[in-house]
Amino acid sequence: MPQRNTIRHFTEKGIYHVYNRGVEKRNIFLDEQDYAVFLHLLKYYLSPIDPKEVHPLLKFQNFSVVRPRPLANLEKEIDLIEYCLMPNHFHLILQQHVIDGVTKLLKNISTIYAMYFNKRYKRVGYLFQGRYRAVLIENESYLLHLSRYIHLNPAELTGCDPVSYSYSSYPYFLGLKHAGWVKPKIILDYFDKSKLLPFLEHYPSYQEFVEGPAGDSKEVIGNLALE
Repeated sequence: MPQRNTIRHFTEKGIYHVYNRGVEKRNIFLDEQDYAVFLHLLKYYLSPIDPKEVHPLLKFQNFSVVRPRPLANLEKEIDLIEYCLMPNHFHLILQQHVIDGVTKLLKNISTIYAMYFNKRYKRVGYLFQGRYRAVLIENESYLLHLSRYIHLNPAELTGCDPVSYSYSSYPYFLGLKHAGWVKPKIILDYFDKSKLLPFLEHYPSYQEFVEGPAGDSKEVIGNLALE
């Protein structure tokens, strides 16, 4: 089982649980625009190059960018499998195809988002609680229960229906939304009958596994905490 809150050596093709929260546990998303900016950054980095695409921050009329630099394209280097943004923290499941894919994506997104947030709210200093955590996922059971835990995070913390929560990838897993920069297939493939794992035999669909009585996923993934 992955050790709690550790940063492992990065490997090609490795799948990682990446997460961080606000310094002093403060909220890092205060309204819909903040969530939208973070998601637009993910989309911008992880989508094919489009010469017509503008800097994500230019999409928001009340935020200006002085001489915006073109952002790097990481579409070939890393895949976003799953995400969930909560008011004071975020979870990502990423698979990298090069040794430094996670490092490049998180460094860029964290830096740009913090600059945006500090400028918008007229603050200075660090936004995130230290360096992000990146835990290598080493077995299938852990991956699936972690995925379940992340998608149930809104329900556990706010009582919100996970299907209707606007800032998670759950609708993509259910086929309600589609986007090339969100790639849930690696998890959904486990619900193909030919690949079904023994502990999934009573859950023929991902939705039934997430929302059904599949036990306490925390017991499988350990005492996950954003310390």
